[in-house]
Amino acid sequence: MFGDIELKKDEVFKEQSSKPTDFQFNTKVAEVFDDMVDRSVPFYSEIQRMIAELTADHHKNEGIVFDLGCSTGTTILHLDSIIPPDIHIVGVDESSEMLTKCEEKLKRSGTRRPIKLLQADLNKEIPISNACVAILCLTLQFIRPLNRERLLKQIYNGLQAEGALIVVEKILAEDSQFNREFIKYYYDMKRRHHYSEMEIAQKREALENILIPYKLSENITLLRDNGFQHCEVFFKWYNFAGIIAKKSV
Repeated sequence: MFGDIELKKDEVFKEQSSKPTDFQFNTKVAEVFDDMVDRSVPFYSEIQRMIAELTADHHKNEGIVFDLGCSTGTTILHLDSIIPPDIHIVGVDESSEMLTKCEEKLKRSGTRRPIKLLQADLNKEIPISNACVAILCLTLQFIRPLNRERLLKQIYNGLQAEGALIVVEKILAEDSQFNREFIKYYYDMKRRHHYSEMEIAQKREALENILIPYKLSENITLLRDNGFQHCEVFFKWYNFAGIIAKKSV
């Protein structure tokens, strides 16, 4: 993916578990996370390229780019490769294990600027100010529904005038019939990426109470209700979508 970094294969759910537990961003997951998202998220590398392109066109020289839920730093590395080296980038994640992996990956890949990494629970207060662009890549879906409005309001308040928020989410279809079909197509994709039926089933169960997706229309309404009047879908694949939203002057 970057430099000589070799992806460790995701086998987190390969063995039968007698006592399923909720999904956690722990050391076990952090070690294989890059392979996990590459095989589990449709067009993941293309989404990363799109995020970087959108950020490059919406950044301001005096602003900061925030990657909220930065995980292992893949988005940061894409950003670093395309936006000017004098733009500050801050990565924020709740998981110390993810941040450790992120720091290691950034050092091994090399960056054109110092990257600041912060540990913070996005369900609570987040350190964001003077932001020209904020990114929530597959992050908002893991925020408790009761806290999503507060998070988006904090991001809105932390953005400069005309600042942009980029959101990528797993979503529900507007119509329940299509939702069932889209999920079927999604699991077909995972099978093509060599996940077994047991792996698919066990991960689905582990994520059931952790990843809470909204409909695309619900996400857009949530953004608009919290100040982002300019919203546009830039990516859509069955039950995944990308949205860019802008703060007015």
